[in-house]
Amino acid sequence: MKYSNIIMTVVLAMVVMACGNGNDQSDAYGNFEAVDYIISAENAGKIMELQLEEGDEFTEAKQVGFIDTTQLYLQKEQLKAQRKATAAGIQNILSRIEVYKEQLAILQKDKKRIDKMFADGAVSIKELDDINGNVQVVEKQIESVKTENAQVFGNLESYDNQIKSLEDLIEKSKIFVPKTATVLEKYKEPYEMVNAGTPLFKLADLNVLDLRVYVSGDQLPALKIGQGVDVIIDKNETENESVKGTVSWISSQSEFTPKIIQTKEERVKLVYAVKVRVVNDGRLKIGMPGEIKF
Repeated sequence: MKYSNIIMTVVLAMVVMACGNGNDQSDAYGNFEAVDYIISAENAGKIMELQLEEGDEFTEAKQVGFIDTTQLYLQKEQLKAQRKATAAGIQNILSRIEVYKEQLAILQKDKKRIDKMFADGAVSIKELDDINGNVQVVEKQIESVKTENAQVFGNLESYDNQIKSLEDLIEKSKIFVPKTATVLEKYKEPYEMVNAGTPLFKLADLNVLDLRVYVSGDQLPALKIGQGVDVIIDKNETENESVKGTVSWISSQSEFTPKIIQTKEERVKLVYAVKVRVVNDGRLKIGMPGEIKF
């Protein structure tokens, strides 16, 4: 009787182990990652303020610092003064045009009178030529002043463009976190000198992470974009917990199995990368291991 009980116990244990091996094994393994990006300086100069630290979380776009703009501001003010002086000359030009127009109006009246008198034989051809010549001279003077006016307006437009360029550089001297993000790394501190393109800090949105896993060609038909899967993460040293994920990307090309990744079938040498998007409730971290079940 004792022996039969022992045998029954061993058989039950073997059944339980067999069931556990078949049901608990995950289909793919990998690590969580996030799409990170680096914010760089858009202007050269000294960092006057940079109010963020690694680990800071931002829920919306926010200015966190700025680069010194003193020289840019002084250049802008100088251009504005030059533009004002140039614009003052326009009034003088317009006044000259009005004077010439009044002279032309008087000459044109005289021309009509002399034309009529010439038709009646009351004036000579020389007097007619003289009045026509005077009219042409004034007309050319008006055109000359208008040409000078166009050059002045061209100078004003040039000043306006230079001022806009400086205003753009001043605006780009402001340092922003552009959207919801967490600071992963900080490369520069206040009062350091930077050039345009110098990396300042690295950001990533940790509200949603991707679990990159690798599957074999045999497993590939069981996956499709938008498919929901169970994502298994470590709860503690002995227990796991499950969260929901969605397949967001499947590689179109195979690659050799990464050494750090364990696949369901260890003999498989070529695998396909898959990304599973998971909403992060705070438990997930970049680099953290994870598993999926189809």
